[in-house]
Amino acid sequence: MMDAPVPSPQQVTQLLANWSHGDRAALEELTPLVYEELHRLAHYHMSRAHPDHTLQTTALVNEAYLRLADQSSPNFQNRAHFFAVSARAMRQILVDYARAYQRQKRGSGAHKVELDEAAIVSREGTKEIVDVNEALEELGKLDARKAQVVELKYFGGLTYEEIAEVVKISVGTVRRDWEFAKAWLHKELTATS
Repeated sequence: MMDAPVPSPQQVTQLLANWSHGDRAALEELTPLVYEELHRLAHYHMSRAHPDHTLQTTALVNEAYLRLADQSSPNFQNRAHFFAVSARAMRQILVDYARAYQRQKRGSGAHKVELDEAAIVSREGTKEIVDVNEALEELGKLDARKAQVVELKYFGGLTYEEIAEVVKISVGTVRRDWEFAKAWLHKELTATS
């Protein structure tokens, strides 16, 4: 079986624009194109996670995609913007699930978020997600743009060029922001562990 050809960014952007203007057929055509890309990005992100952290990428992608597709009036500027919004959705799902898992482990009786029964099985993995999120929130208070660059790169798997397009800065500035943020986050995360 041959793989389907990879859609061009322009094709995805046009379908997003059509969907934004109420064309439900565009959503049907867009779904397999962006779903595969979301799955690839989620898998890429999860492969870089802590070795004890096992997450089923399909469960994460399904939940994020449902949140995105359920919008009554989507307004995505282009492909990169769509994946930026997707990155934020994935981040929020991961953080919500990790926090719920930690509350349950502490015996608070909180009910489990329905991402997937076996989505996150490592206590270390959930702690890592929450720690990264908290550090990212602190970075956001100091420099919102650098925090956005980290979110797009770490949670969304976007390239430097895609991040530059979303944030509307140069690729060089994205690289500098990423390097600074990585060092800052490393310092914050090692200081709290």
